[in-house]
Formats: sequence, C-alpha cells, structure tokens
Amino acid sequence: MHENEARRGRTRYTLTDTERGHAWGTCAEVEGLFGETGRETYELFGWTPGEPEGPGVRGWIGREVWFVPEDGAFDAWLLEDAESLGPHPGPDGLVLTGLDGRLGPPEDHHGPVLLHDGRRRLGSCRGFARALPPRRLDPPIVLRGLAPGEELRRALETATRSTLDLGEAALEVRDDRGEPFAELLLWATVSGWRPSAPGADLIDLELEGKLSEPVPESARPLWERWLAGVPRTTGTWAGLDTRQRWAWLDHVLRRPRPHADIARPPGHAYELDGRHVTDVPGLYLALGEAVNGPGGYLGANLHALADCLGGGFGCSGPAMLLWRDSAVAREHLSHALTPDGRPYDLFACVLDVLAERRMRVTLA
Repeated sequence: MHENEARRGRTRYTLTDTERGHAWGTCAEVEGLFGETGRETYELFGWTPGEPEGPGVRGWIGREVWFVPEDGAFDAWLLEDAESLGPHPGPDGLVLTGLDGRLGPPEDHHGPVLLHDGRRRLGSCRGFARALPPRRLDPPIVLRGLAPGEELRRALETATRSTLDLGEAALEVRDDRGEPFAELLLWATVSGWRPSAPGADLIDLELEGKLSEPVPESARPLWERWLAGVPRTTGTWAGLDTRQRWAWLDHVLRRPRPHADIARPPGHAYELDGRHVTDVPGLYLALGEAVNGPGGYLGANLHALADCLGGGFGCSGPAMLLWRDSAVAREHLSHALTPDGRPYDLFACVLDVLAERRMRVTLA
C-alpha cells in the first residue's frame, strides 16, 4: 500500500465531541455501523388483493406502502421499504414487514384499510395487527486501530464512569479522496478497549449504545461504491432497483455538500437524461444530477425541490432545462396517488414547480 493510501485509510473515521469540537480519535475501520431500526411486522386480515398481484405473491420489496383507513380514523400512514411475506395465517391473510415512517397507527384501530404504493392500489383488508418483533440486542460499535486524541487518553487513564461517558459524538466519515462522506450521531459510552494489532500506539475502542439512525444493511453495497469517491459520471444509479435508488437518494440527501451555496449565473442551461426516470427516486436523482452533476442533490420530494430551486443548491433561476426522453417520466409518473389515495399527475406537478421557480423546460 502506498503511503498516501495508508494515510487516507487511517483517517477515514473521526470520532468528534459535538459539544466541544475536539476529536476523540481517528481510525480506518469501524464495526457495527449497519443495522435496522423501527422494522415492524403486520398481519393483514381479510386481504383482498388489487391488480395485478394476488394474496400469495411475495414481493413489494423496497416499496413505500401507504395504509389509508376507509373511515378516516387516522391519517394515511407510511410503511417504508415494505415487503410482503406471503399469506398468513390463512388464505385471506397477508404478512407485511417494513420500516415505520412514524410510530404507526393507533393500536385499537379495527376498521378496513386500503393499501397503495403511490402508483396503484395494492389491495385492502378488513383489519390488521402488529406482530411483536423478536427482541434483539444491538451489537457494540467498535473503532479498530484507533489513534486516540489527548482527551480520550486522559479519560481512559482515569477510567471512571463519568470519564468513560463521552456524551454525544459525531462519527465523521471521509471517502478515499479525503472528501466528507457522512456524519453519524451517537451517544458514546466506552465499554472496553485494548491494544490494537496494527500498532502499539493504537487501540480497539468499544462503545455501548447505537447510532441515532443506523445505516440500513441494504445500503452497505452503496456505501462501498460511494467510499471510492463521488461518482464521476451521471446515471451511476440507473441499474439499481427502486429500493436501492431510495437508499442512494437518502445518501445524496444526507452527505455533506461543502460548496452547495455556489450558484450558476442566471440563464444557465441544464440538460436532464430522462432515460431512467421510471420511479420517484429516479426522478429526483436525475434532477439532482442535471443541475449539480454526478451525485448531485436537488430535493427528494416536491416541497424540497421547490426549496432547492429557491437558492443554495446550485440553481436559483431563471434557468433553462432540456429534458431528454421525457416520455419515460410521463409514462411512469403521470398516474400517481397521494398518501390518502387520491390520483394526481406527479410529472405535471414537477413541471409546475420548475415553472414557478423560473426554470423554462423543453421536453424532448
């Protein structure tokens, strides 16, 4: 390994005190970053499938599934990254698992519910119940080959309960090019440490607790791809399925953007490659890259798109956009459903937002 490669690897992760700003230490490897949180399992009773899927079909992987009570007892509720596991406990039942977008619906709701994925009605059921998830313990976070800072050395030397409670910390991540990649928050309490194999001055530091937002296991391959550096070409995400596209968009949203406030002059012309705009995340990924280049961000919903076009994200209008292969988006996004199940034209709504923010669009 070349010297500069070794240096980059050693400082990929930095554990920082969020209150005082000093670095607790730096390292090349961290275990325990990936996991799941908030994933629930629901049993749907009296399931009546929509078209084209039947009650025994496994699928819906990665979809956003909305629960809409027919009696209006609660607002539409989102189950993210949903997957149907097949019929249970009988021929008219269905098991559905996913990430709760919030705490979930009222436990005492027993009325019929419509399910849709934002594009079509998946079916309906006469009621549902939350199945208790198996209890699991979150593995510790281990920083391997950590070069401790002076503050951490002093804390470990005294090794009292108070000194080992490091408080809120940020785990700052840099890619292979040394650019900011991600920042993950956690409550850092030291549960153990030992000398590390790579060198006498390094330690393996074990922390109790968990990240405030664990990185989904499904995002691990995308992290590995992004850690090589920001993509150099647009459309790197094109071959991903919808679930992975959402994970890609989530990372694009969260990653640090040091130069996000640099806007191009008024009247700048942009070009959007519309060949792969076949779903909602693909729409926003293509828009982000059209304005801000490979890996660029320009919103993840209509409200965020309008905010980004207002300034601070590379474009503040007036501007021009040539949308190539726009028929792909028109085909896939013109027949959408609101959270409460009402039909609307997402493609037309996007064009309206662009027009309101003084971006003149030419459809090709």
